Amino acid sequence: MHTNPSLLPAAPWYRHRWPWFLMIGPALVLVGGFVMIWLATSRPDAMVVGDYYKQGKAINQELGRDRAATRLGLRFEAGYDAAAGRIIGSLQSHGEPVRAPFHIRLAHPTQPERDRMLEALPDAQGRFVAAAPALEPTHWQVVVEGAARDWRLAGSWSWNKQAQLAIAADAE
Repeated sequence: MHTNPSLLPAAPWYRHRWPWFLMIGPALVLVGGFVMIWLATSRPDAMVVGDYYKQGKAINQELGRDRAATRLGLRFEAGYDAAAGRIIGSLQSHGEPVRAPFHIRLAHPTQPERDRMLEALPDAQGRFVAAAPALEPTHWQVVVEGAARDWRLAGSWSWNKQAQLAIAADAE
Protein backbone atom coordinates (compact mmCIF):
# COMPACT_ATOMS: atom_id res chain seq x y z
CA MET A 1 0.00 0.00 0.00
CA HIS A 2 1.23 3.37 -0.96
CA THR A 3 0.55 6.27 1.44
CA ASN A 4 0.08 9.83 0.44
CA PRO A 5 2.73 12.09 2.09
CA SER A 6 0.18 14.85 2.66
CA LEU A 7 -1.82 12.53 4.89
CA LEU A 8 1.11 11.80 7.25
CA PRO A 9 0.98 13.67 10.57
CA ALA A 10 3.21 16.79 10.51
CA ALA A 11 6.14 17.01 12.93
CA PRO A 12 5.61 19.41 15.85
CA TRP A 13 6.83 23.01 15.29
CA TYR A 14 9.86 22.69 17.57
CA ARG A 15 11.26 19.93 15.37
CA HIS A 16 11.60 22.31 12.41
CA ARG A 17 14.61 24.59 11.84
CA TRP A 18 12.82 27.71 10.65
CA PRO A 19 11.01 28.71 13.86
CA TRP A 20 14.30 28.50 15.77
CA PHE A 21 16.12 30.44 13.09
CA LEU A 22 13.46 33.16 13.16
CA MET A 23 13.69 33.40 16.98
CA ILE A 24 17.45 34.10 16.97
CA GLY A 25 17.01 37.82 16.11
CA PRO A 26 14.51 38.69 18.88
CA ALA A 27 16.51 36.60 21.39
CA LEU A 28 19.70 38.56 20.56
CA VAL A 29 17.80 41.84 20.93
CA LEU A 30 16.61 40.78 24.38
CA VAL A 31 20.12 39.80 25.48
CA GLY A 32 21.52 43.08 24.13
CA GLY A 33 18.78 45.03 25.92
CA PHE A 34 19.61 43.39 29.24
CA VAL A 35 23.32 44.13 28.74
CA MET A 36 22.53 47.80 28.02
CA ILE A 37 20.32 48.06 31.12
CA TRP A 38 23.10 46.54 33.21
CA LEU A 39 25.68 48.98 31.76
CA ALA A 40 23.40 51.98 32.31
CA THR A 41 22.70 51.12 35.94
CA SER A 42 26.19 49.96 36.96
CA ARG A 43 28.11 52.91 35.45
CA PRO A 44 26.46 56.23 36.25
CA ASP A 45 27.29 59.25 34.11
CA ALA A 46 30.13 61.18 35.77
CA MET A 47 29.55 64.28 33.65
CA VAL A 48 26.19 65.27 35.16
CA VAL A 49 26.33 67.97 37.86
CA GLY A 50 23.52 68.93 40.19
CA ASP A 51 24.36 72.57 40.92
CA TYR A 52 25.01 74.41 37.66
CA TYR A 53 25.41 77.82 39.33
CA LYS A 54 28.17 76.55 41.61
CA GLN A 55 29.80 74.85 38.61
CA GLY A 56 29.74 78.17 36.71
CA LYS A 57 31.43 79.96 39.58
CA ALA A 58 34.09 77.27 39.67
CA ILE A 59 34.76 77.81 35.95
CA ASN A 60 35.35 81.52 36.61
CA GLN A 61 37.85 80.61 39.35
CA GLU A 62 39.61 78.26 36.92
CA LEU A 63 39.93 81.10 34.40
CA GLY A 64 41.49 83.27 37.10
CA ARG A 65 44.04 80.54 37.78
CA ASP A 66 44.81 80.35 34.05
CA ARG A 67 45.44 84.12 34.01
CA ALA A 68 47.76 83.75 37.03
CA ALA A 69 49.78 81.12 35.10
CA THR A 70 50.00 83.55 32.18
CA ARG A 71 51.29 86.35 34.44
CA LEU A 72 53.93 83.94 35.79
CA GLY A 73 54.91 82.87 32.24
CA LEU A 74 54.72 79.18 33.16
CA ARG A 75 55.85 76.36 30.88
CA PHE A 76 55.55 72.67 31.82
CA GLU A 77 57.36 69.89 29.98
CA ALA A 78 57.21 66.19 30.82
CA GLY A 79 57.64 62.69 29.47
CA TYR A 80 56.56 59.29 30.72
CA ASP A 81 59.06 56.51 31.39
CA ALA A 82 56.79 53.45 31.18
CA ALA A 83 59.53 51.01 32.20
CA ALA A 84 60.20 52.87 35.46
CA GLY A 85 56.59 54.02 35.91
CA ARG A 86 57.37 57.70 36.39
CA ILE A 87 56.84 61.11 34.85
CA ILE A 88 59.99 63.16 34.40
CA GLY A 89 59.98 66.83 33.48
CA SER A 90 60.44 70.46 34.42
CA LEU A 91 58.47 73.59 35.22
CA GLN A 92 59.72 77.05 34.31
CA SER A 93 58.55 80.60 34.96
CA HIS A 94 59.75 83.13 32.35
CA GLY A 95 62.55 80.69 31.47
CA GLU A 96 63.72 80.27 35.08
CA PRO A 97 63.24 77.01 37.00
CA VAL A 98 60.37 76.78 39.47
CA ARG A 99 61.52 75.14 42.70
CA ALA A 100 58.24 75.20 44.62
CA PRO A 101 56.23 71.96 44.86
CA PHE A 102 53.22 71.56 42.60
CA HIS A 103 50.58 68.98 41.70
CA ILE A 104 49.94 67.10 38.48
CA ARG A 105 46.39 65.82 38.07
CA LEU A 106 45.83 63.18 35.38
CA ALA A 107 42.13 62.80 34.58
CA HIS A 108 41.03 59.63 32.82
CA PRO A 109 38.71 60.43 29.87
CA THR A 110 35.87 58.11 30.91
CA GLN A 111 36.48 56.61 34.36
CA PRO A 112 36.96 59.11 37.21
CA GLU A 113 38.05 56.37 39.60
CA ARG A 114 41.24 56.02 37.50
CA ASP A 115 42.23 59.68 37.92
CA ARG A 116 45.68 60.28 39.43
CA MET A 117 47.01 63.10 41.61
CA LEU A 118 50.81 63.30 41.62
CA GLU A 119 53.00 65.54 43.74
CA ALA A 120 56.09 67.01 42.10
CA LEU A 121 59.04 68.25 44.14
CA PRO A 122 61.43 70.03 41.74
CA ASP A 123 65.18 70.19 42.32
CA ALA A 124 67.32 73.34 42.02
CA GLN A 125 67.11 73.20 38.21
CA GLY A 126 63.31 72.84 38.28
CA ARG A 127 63.38 69.17 37.23
CA PHE A 128 61.09 66.68 38.93
CA VAL A 129 60.30 62.98 39.02
CA ALA A 130 56.78 61.83 39.98
CA ALA A 131 55.80 58.19 40.42
CA ALA A 132 53.01 57.09 38.05
CA PRO A 133 53.10 53.30 37.85
CA ALA A 134 51.03 51.48 35.22
CA LEU A 135 49.77 54.61 33.49
CA GLU A 136 47.15 53.54 30.95
CA PRO A 137 47.85 54.37 27.29
CA THR A 138 44.81 56.62 26.86
CA HIS A 139 44.07 60.30 26.21
CA TRP A 140 44.66 61.92 29.62
CA GLN A 141 43.53 65.40 30.61
CA VAL A 142 46.49 66.96 32.45
CA VAL A 143 46.18 69.79 34.98
CA VAL A 144 49.35 71.16 36.55
CA GLU A 145 48.65 73.45 39.51
CA GLY A 146 50.49 75.18 42.31
CA ALA A 147 50.45 73.59 45.76
CA ALA A 148 48.25 76.50 46.95
CA ARG A 149 46.02 76.07 43.86
CA ASP A 150 46.72 79.67 42.87
CA TRP A 151 47.63 78.92 39.21
CA ARG A 152 47.07 76.13 36.72
CA LEU A 153 48.11 74.85 33.32
CA ALA A 154 45.82 72.48 31.45
CA GLY A 155 46.25 70.29 28.41
CA SER A 156 45.72 66.80 27.07
CA TRP A 157 48.21 64.02 26.48
CA SER A 158 48.42 60.53 25.01
CA TRP A 159 51.84 59.44 26.27
CA ASN A 160 51.94 56.40 24.00
CA LYS A 161 51.51 58.61 20.88
CA GLN A 162 53.23 61.80 22.04
CA ALA A 163 56.60 61.27 23.77
CA GLN A 164 56.79 64.74 25.33
CA LEU A 165 54.05 66.89 26.78
CA ALA A 166 54.51 70.65 26.67
CA ILE A 167 51.96 73.04 28.18
CA ALA A 168 52.66 76.76 28.10
CA ALA A 169 50.52 79.53 29.56
CA ASP A 170 48.92 81.76 26.93
CA ALA A 171 50.70 85.03 26.24
CA GLU A 172 48.84 88.11 27.45
